[in-house]
Amino acid sequence: MTSNPLLHGVRVLDLSRLLPGPFCTLYLAQLGAEVIKIEEPNGGDYARAMSAEMFSAVNRGKKSVTLDLRQPVDVALFKKLVADADVVIESFRPGVMDRLGCGYEVLKAINPRLVFAALTGYGQTGPYRNRPGHDMNYRAYAGELEQTGNAASGPVVGNLQVADIAGGALSCAVGILAALIGARASGVGSFVDVGMMDATLAMQVLSLSAIRTFGKAPPRGGDFLSGALPNYAVYECGDGKHLAVGSLEPKFFAEVLKLAGRADLAKLPAAPGKVGEPLRQELIALFKTRTRDEWEALLAHEETCVSAILTPSEALQNEQVVARNMVVDDNGKPAFNLPIFFDNAQAVNGKSPKLGADNEAVLGPLRG
Repeated sequence: MTSNPLLHGVRVLDLSRLLPGPFCTLYLAQLGAEVIKIEEPNGGDYARAMSAEMFSAVNRGKKSVTLDLRQPVDVALFKKLVADADVVIESFRPGVMDRLGCGYEVLKAINPRLVFAALTGYGQTGPYRNRPGHDMNYRAYAGELEQTGNAASGPVVGNLQVADIAGGALSCAVGILAALIGARASGVGSFVDVGMMDATLAMQVLSLSAIRTFGKAPPRGGDFLSGALPNYAVYECGDGKHLAVGSLEPKFFAEVLKLAGRADLAKLPAAPGKVGEPLRQELIALFKTRTRDEWEALLAHEETCVSAILTPSEALQNEQVVARNMVVDDNGKPAFNLPIFFDNAQAVNGKSPKLGADNEAVLGPLRG
């Protein structure tokens, strides 16, 4: 297979910083787009100083040029870049690009087919539009954080940035790709407005279903897929590690009980609340009789929907991860491959750029 040709010829000017915007453009770069990271000359993307490894992980395969958009000469250079670009993505608060003289109305006059993506916490409209925020803030307002955890724990902030990545970055990538298709068909670009709070809210299908059915969401940890069912829950094993029992369908749960030597438990109802508590207590005791890996060896290769709960480091070595080539080398350290596979192309996995590394190659021809 050749390098990914799917977005070959697409030029993206990326003014975003930290995690959501750069993660979005990482996917575009892996799909073959030319992503030019526009950074301030003094330090660049804040992530360079905050977490050099995170910066490297999400900025692979991009170019870096330095421009100070508070300076007229650099604004003029940026506009020259826009004339030959397909996409501009930024993550400033609403109105910042306008104040810099680089708002959408200005840029689309230069390039009518330009796709301009604004990725923010709360979107371009509404009373929260100018509020600063981070992943947990958007999750909190969207109602997702309240549902994470269980009755005893209170809301739990996990180590996956649901709003930043699943809500923001990936929704923005979908919006950009849709707008690109539209621009190629019509010659007219679009303003893509993505609010991470909006996108996090829109993912909560199960909570919405409960509201539609019962008039309210269940208590934290009380939905069918968040811990209410004893046959769809997390259990501690004898070594203190944990097992994910996702045997939602009766045929899978029956197989779990048979292989575990406790087919007799099938007579107990796998139901939420007090009705299912006898079965839950039996399962708590049962899974403590073996280690996590012993249960994995016994159950995970059958029709059970059971898996060991791995640490992030263990996950990198998992046989399925290895078979799918999901971990690639980045200067001797692990990085993630594009998790989308094609029959005639493969992801582009370059190195992360040094600040301003591509100034001469990208900006040099424009200075004359």
